[in-house]
Amino acid sequence: MDRQALEGAIIRFLAEDLAGGDVTSEAIFTPEQTGRAIFIARQKCVVAGVETVAPLVFQARNPAVCCQPVADGTSVKAGDILLTVSGPILALLAAERVALNLCQRLSGIATLTRRFVDQVKGLPVRILDTRKTTPGLRMLEKYAVTVGGGHNHRFSLHDLILIKDNHIAAAGSIGIAVQKARDYAPKGLKVEVECETLAQVRQALAAKADIIMLDNMRLATMRRAVALVNNAAITEASGGVTLKNIRRIAETGVDCISIGALTHSAPAIDISMEFLPH
Repeated sequence: MDRQALEGAIIRFLAEDLAGGDVTSEAIFTPEQTGRAIFIARQKCVVAGVETVAPLVFQARNPAVCCQPVADGTSVKAGDILLTVSGPILALLAAERVALNLCQRLSGIATLTRRFVDQVKGLPVRILDTRKTTPGLRMLEKYAVTVGGGHNHRFSLHDLILIKDNHIAAAGSIGIAVQKARDYAPKGLKVEVECETLAQVRQALAAKADIIMLDNMRLATMRRAVALVNNAAITEASGGVTLKNIRRIAETGVDCISIGALTHSAPAIDISMEFLPH
């Protein structure tokens, strides 16, 4: 992750929650009072954000806060301590909700990603995310995917040419769309074509696409498409991927499987913060 961008985002997140201050905590505690608290996992999960994000949230409120996190990527069970924080009570309480929200969201993504990765263990396939991320959280959510063992697809619209059905329809054909993309794109930028039929796969191959997306294909058709490509391009399966069918999809021989659900449908993990007695 970009540390500078992350720190800037955290400042915005805190400002959203503390626009008028924390009137409850400020009414009860003085700036001099200190305390110690822990993050506790309430369910089994893969931790993400606890090591890399939560400490920055607390320290953005007060650099004097000390943090002792477990490493991101750690598999934990219910009841495990994920993070210990100590310092001014006002800072700990002010940062609590933002830190928890981020850790719960990112750990949910990492946990779901790990489940998909485990389903294809032993097969030479990579699990990819998509751009179906929460606006403003893409960097964090894509980081969580990598923590869970997945890989990032394009980060935004600039780092890969992905020619989809609407591009093809408007351009007139796959061949025309790919040629125009090649003429425009900086050297080295890869071109991917979304294909729904074997005829489109043949057209993408003829146009020398770098990556061919096999979109919402039946397994039998996908196997034929992989055989047709025969390593002349990278193959990516996409659409309708679930934990139940992902291994069968991987067994067709595709190189990658992209899954929007990793980021748009991952349930947040239940994590709580509890103050320790003096």
